[in-house]
Amino acid sequence: MQPGVGTIAGIVTGAIWGLVWMVVVSVTFMLASGAITTPPVGAAMLAGAVCGGLIMAFGPAARTPGLTIAAIASVAIALVIATFGAPLGLPLSTAPLAQFAAFAAFVGLTWTAVHECVRGQPSGRLTRYQAEVIAIRLAKGLGLVFFTVLVALPFYVMVMTSLKNQAQLIANPLDFSLDLSQGPAGLFRSYVELFTTYHFGTFLMNTAIVAIGTVIITLSFAVPGAYAVARLRFPGQAFLSRSILLIYMVPAIVLVIPLYAVFSQLGLRNTLTGLLIVYPATTIPVALYMLQGYFRGIPSELEEAGLMDGLTRAGVISKITLPLSLPALASVALYVFMIAWNEFLFAFMFLDNIDMFTLSRGVVSLNSSEVPRQHLMAGAVIATIPVLVLFLWFERFLVSGLTAGSVKG
Repeated sequence: MQPGVGTIAGIVTGAIWGLVWMVVVSVTFMLASGAITTPPVGAAMLAGAVCGGLIMAFGPAARTPGLTIAAIASVAIALVIATFGAPLGLPLSTAPLAQFAAFAAFVGLTWTAVHECVRGQPSGRLTRYQAEVIAIRLAKGLGLVFFTVLVALPFYVMVMTSLKNQAQLIANPLDFSLDLSQGPAGLFRSYVELFTTYHFGTFLMNTAIVAIGTVIITLSFAVPGAYAVARLRFPGQAFLSRSILLIYMVPAIVLVIPLYAVFSQLGLRNTLTGLLIVYPATTIPVALYMLQGYFRGIPSELEEAGLMDGLTRAGVISKITLPLSLPALASVALYVFMIAWNEFLFAFMFLDNIDMFTLSRGVVSLNSSEVPRQHLMAGAVIATIPVLVLFLWFERFLVSGLTAGSVKG
């Protein structure tokens, strides 16, 4: 069978994916084991090219499970032969089990990526559309891998550093492997010391109070305000609807100095009350903007029917509008909570008393030569995980709430 343009495209795609996955898997192996690796990129590109060429040498209908097994085996054999038995640039006696797992991961990921890129495409001449499909799939996959590594790598380094002791960090700062011989007490020593020595329990409590309070205050003002803009008719309604977000044209750094002076005179500096005034002022506009679009998407006939049945306007909002708006309310609440939880500028400027510190302010206080680096990383993990868990839990509400009300009709 003569190789066609599709086969060549498969070979090129496979070579690219072989290179990418060898680098990713090798770096992962190095971080997990602490051993320095030399990725055999040439062998990886050859193995990927073999995989892509074998898949595309047959038509889409002939790509059976048997061919899949043959392609995977060919990738493995090509990589082993090209690297003389050391798939990750290490002798097989060095962490053989981990190296075998990394080798299997490379083979499986390479075949999967190549197969997804060329799925359904012929091995012969490609049309412009078919070539663009392969190119777009390749670009999309490379972008996904790049941004995933960009997000996951710092978080991994942060977590692994927080689980080390000072002696390990001094001995090899680039070793991000996990030493299980320390036992739970050794692994989580930094977290225990944060709460027993560095007031992190107080920081968590202050942050929770401020974040939850900001959500309650914001929704208390944003719900009736957004409903008024969306449903009621009054002079200046159109201008108000379009100018809600004008406050974001003023940078926060410009407001800090006058607010600092005013709060100092009013005795609101070094208090959580001051933050509970500033944070809602910055979150109410965006909450108004998000909710008004959703309220406009609710059929007005439902509310008119409620008014005809004897409900007051407040009753209509509480019994009809709000139950129908739960996705939008959940997304707005989550968005406001994340802003209040992570806010740093105002907390840094207004809070000097350690008993009033929020998490963001508390983590910065750990960034000194007197505090071990692993404690700083542990503080960053504690500050990140709660909002990450909430975001993943309510993500479906966030997506539906952000897109709701964006289409009229």
